[in-house]
Amino acid sequence: MTAKLPLHSARWRDLHGVTVDELAALLEEMAAAPAAAGGDAWRHRWTDLAQGLLDDGTVHDGAYAALPHLVDAAARWEPRRSVDFWIDLGCVVTAEDRRPVPADLEAGFAAALRLAERSAVRSLLAGAPVESAASLALSCVAFTGHHTAAALWSLTPSEPEVRLTCRGCDADTELPDFLADPARPPFDVPELPEPLDALSAESPWAAVAAALEHAPPARTPGQEWGPVLRVARDVAAAGVPRAAPGWAVLCLVAGVVAVTGVPRPAGRELGRRLMSLTGNFRCWNCERTWTIADGLADDPAGARPLSPDTPAWTDGEGPAAPPKPAPARRPGAAATRLRQEGDSLVAVDGTPWGRVAALPDSGSGFPGGVGSLTVVSGPGRPPLVAGGGGTGEVLVWNPVDGRLARTPLAGHHEPVCALTAVPLPGGASALASGDDSGTIALWDAAEGRLLAARPEFGQAVRHPPGHRPDAVTGLCAATVPDGRTLLVSATLRGAVRLRDPATGEPVGRLNPYGRPIRSMAGVPLASGHTLIAASDGRGGVEVWDPAVDDPWDSGAAVQPSRRALDEAGHRVAAVAVVPGPARSLLATGDDRGGVMLWDPTTGLPVGDGLAPSTGTGGVPLMTAAVSPDGRTVLVVGSRHGHGLRVWEPETGAVRHIALDVTLACLAATGSHLIVGHDRGALVVPLAEG
Repeated sequence: MTAKLPLHSARWRDLHGVTVDELAALLEEMAAAPAAAGGDAWRHRWTDLAQGLLDDGTVHDGAYAALPHLVDAAARWEPRRSVDFWIDLGCVVTAEDRRPVPADLEAGFAAALRLAERSAVRSLLAGAPVESAASLALSCVAFTGHHTAAALWSLTPSEPEVRLTCRGCDADTELPDFLADPARPPFDVPELPEPLDALSAESPWAAVAAALEHAPPARTPGQEWGPVLRVARDVAAAGVPRAAPGWAVLCLVAGVVAVTGVPRPAGRELGRRLMSLTGNFRCWNCERTWTIADGLADDPAGARPLSPDTPAWTDGEGPAAPPKPAPARRPGAAATRLRQEGDSLVAVDGTPWGRVAALPDSGSGFPGGVGSLTVVSGPGRPPLVAGGGGTGEVLVWNPVDGRLARTPLAGHHEPVCALTAVPLPGGASALASGDDSGTIALWDAAEGRLLAARPEFGQAVRHPPGHRPDAVTGLCAATVPDGRTLLVSATLRGAVRLRDPATGEPVGRLNPYGRPIRSMAGVPLASGHTLIAASDGRGGVEVWDPAVDDPWDSGAAVQPSRRALDEAGHRVAAVAVVPGPARSLLATGDDRGGVMLWDPTTGLPVGDGLAPSTGTGGVPLMTAAVSPDGRTVLVVGSRHGHGLRVWEPETGAVRHIALDVTLACLAATGSHLIVGHDRGALVVPLAEG
C-alpha cells in the first residue's frame, strides 16, 4: 500500500475537470475488474479521467494526489491485464509540462512510483503484446526517473521512420525507413564509460537482468547482438540508475522487448529493430553528431556532441548500410558539407570556405524579412539583386561588394511578394514587382524610376476592372517569336495574364482551367521563344505557350510526362528554370526535397534528378546559376528551413550548406547565392575563396 491522501482531501479540487465521485467510481470498477468476466468496464472511465490528469500535456497538482490510489488498484491485477494502464501512467510521468510535486504529496507520489515500477516490470516479464512492449518498457524506465523514458512521446515502433531533435540547434532530422530489421548490428556498441554497481536481488530489475542472462536462444536477436544484451543486463542489474547513458537504457529497452514480447518471434524482430536506436545520428543542419537517445529525449541529461569522426546515420542512409565517419577533405576537393559560423562558411573539419555577407538595410528595412528576390542585369554594369518584403519597399544591392545600389524603391502599400527582371530593347532590363493587393509596378532598377504610362503609382499596372485584388504569386518574362517580350503575372486565384511591359496592359491570358498558381518560371525553348511553367499547389504542373492567342491551344508547349510523375511519386510544389550551355531545362520540386529535371521539348525527365532529403523537405525553394567556369548548379532548400543543397546536375555532386537563418527565398548570379530570410538577406559564396 502507498501513502495516500484521504479520498475527500481538498487536493481533489486541483483535478482538472474530474470530480471525487468520478474517481471513486473508477476505483470501484478497478477493484472489481479482476473478478469480472470481461473486466474492462473501467477502461472508458479511465480514459475520460486520464484526460483530466493530463490536460493537453499539462499535469495538474491533483494528479499527484489521485495517482497513488489508482496505482494501488492496478497493482492488484493480473500482470498482463494492467499493461495499458502502466503505459498511460508512463505518459503522465513523462509529460512535457509537469509541475513540481507539491511538498505535501511528495512522499505518497514517490511511494506510488516505486509500486508502479515493481508492478509494471512484473507485467513486462509476464510477456507484453509486441505492439505494446516497447511502450511498456519505456514506462518502466519512466518510473525510475530516467530521462530517456521521454522517448515514449516520440517513438512509434510500428512506423519505419524516426524523428530526432538536434540538441545543438533544435533542427529536426527524420531518418526514413530506419526501423528496418537488420540481421547484423550496423555499428559497434560502445562500452559503458564506468561499470554500474549491481543492486540487490530485491530490485524488480534483478529479474529483468536474469531474464536477459538466461533467455533461450530462440528469443534472443542473434549472437551478433551480444554486446547490446551485455549492456542491457548491466543497466538492469544496476536498477536503471539515472546516471546511465541514454543509449545504454535503449539497449535495455530493446533487449527486454526481444526477450519478453509476445508472440515471441515478433518480439525478437522488434527488439532487433529497436537495437538500431543505440547508434548515433549526424544533424543535417549543424553537422554535429549526437546519440540517437539524445535526439529522442527532451532535455537529455549530459547530452553533448560526439566527435565528427564518430560513425553515424546520415541523410539518405539506413540500417541496411553501415554508417560512415565524416569523410576527410582531400586537398583541392570541394567540401560536401558546410555550415555558417558567424560571418564565415566553414567545412565540417573547420576549414574556412568563404565569407557570408549580410546585405545592408535588409534587416532594418524589412522587419518581417526578405520574402522575394530577383537578379537584374544591364549592359556595362554588374548584375544587381532586388529584394522585397513586408514594408512594400524594394531594395537594390550590388552582390559583389554587398552595398546598396540606390535608395529604396518606395510606393507599394502592401508586402511585395514577387519580383522579376524584364529584358528591354538594347540589353537593359526593367524590374517588375507585385504585392499582396495585386498591384504590379515596373521600375528602372538602376535609376529608381517608375516606368509607367501614368505617373500615379498603383495605376501603372492593374488587373482588369471587376477582378477582386488578389496576391501576386508569380512574375516572369517571356519572349515570343514575333520579337516581343511580355511580362507574365500570376495570382493565387489562378489569373495568369500576359502584359505589355511598356504600358502594363493585358494582351492575353493563360491557365484556362483557372487553378491557383503557387510558382511560375519562364523556360527558354529556343532563341526568341519562351514557355511558361507553373505549379498549381495541388501537386500538378502545367506548361503553356504564350505565343498562341487561344489559351486552350497548346502551341509548342509539351506537358511533363504524367506517367513519369506518377512513377516517381513526385507532387510538384515549385518550378524553376535551369540554364545550360546547350539548352535550358525545367526543374520541378516537391515538398520532400526531391527535384526532377525535364526536357521542355519532349516532356520527358532528364537524368536521375535529386533525391528527397530530410534537411530540405517542406515548401520548396529553388534557384539556378551558371558559375564563371561554366558549371550549372541548382540550389534547393525549403521555406522556413535552414539547410541548402547545391546540386550540379551534370556530375551529380551535391554540397550541403547549413545556415543560421530561416529561409524565405533564393536567387543566384554567377558564384553568389542570395538568401532572403526571416531577418534580412545574405550573400553566400557558391565557390570556395
